[in-house]
Amino acid sequence: MRQKRVAAVHDISGLGKCSLTVALPILSVAGLECCPIPTAVLSNHTGGFKDFTFKDLTEDILPIVSRWKEEKLIFDAIYSGYLGSTRQVDILIETIKQLKSEKTLVVVDPVMGDNGCLYKSFSPEFPGKMRELCQCADVITPNMTEACLMLGESYSPPPYNKDYINSILMKLGSLCKKTVVLTGVSFDKKALGAAALDVETGAISYCFNEKIEGMHHGTGDVFCSVLVSALTLGRDIDFSLKAAVEFTCLSIENTFDFPELWYGVNFEGVLNRLDDILGGIHGSTV
Repeated sequence: MRQKRVAAVHDISGLGKCSLTVALPILSVAGLECCPIPTAVLSNHTGGFKDFTFKDLTEDILPIVSRWKEEKLIFDAIYSGYLGSTRQVDILIETIKQLKSEKTLVVVDPVMGDNGCLYKSFSPEFPGKMRELCQCADVITPNMTEACLMLGESYSPPPYNKDYINSILMKLGSLCKKTVVLTGVSFDKKALGAAALDVETGAISYCFNEKIEGMHHGTGDVFCSVLVSALTLGRDIDFSLKAAVEFTCLSIENTFDFPELWYGVNFEGVLNRLDDILGGIHGSTV
């Protein structure tokens, strides 16, 4: 018997709730061992604060992987988020090759843009590099902006129609092995959620909740960390999608009384609800 283990490849910010400071507690509460590979250390996240310090850890990634290989560790999942350069993408591809077994679930959140724009820190070639990484993944979780960037299509703001979203999902299905999860999906002004495609069967599912106005940093990391937790624990994609949407919405609702919304959502205040959302399953043994 052993505890299920997830290698989480993300940056870490000392202030602001995103990346590893989100993934670590959520995966841990789900009963999973979260083994972080920090890609960079920041004093704080880059949205809303006046400035930030940044320490690049690119050269440390493969030595960490090498040590883990020597320990003969088994990983049930590999979960990546923000990557700061094309070199880090190449290194993650190598990391997946070294750590993945036949049973390892690889989840790539192709973080690189929002609201129709590529993040300023990335070159125009970066989406093509992210496509290469997605082809190593079982599950990818782009938002609408990232989907359009990888597909080379023009971005349009919501609301969308179902035929358009289905066509985007099918095109994204050529980029990964098993499942596409598309976030930021909305068919009207009242609801917002996500859609999922089973690449093998072509089945598409949706999950929506009432739209909550405002800009909330870190919600993508909250969503994806719950999704990864549920999938690693053996839940199917429909269940995992609903769990991720529900917990993300709870986290946003729990932040209404906090004036600094840009700081990040108060997901810690609802972590005690995560066990029920995941159906009372735990990752302590396999």
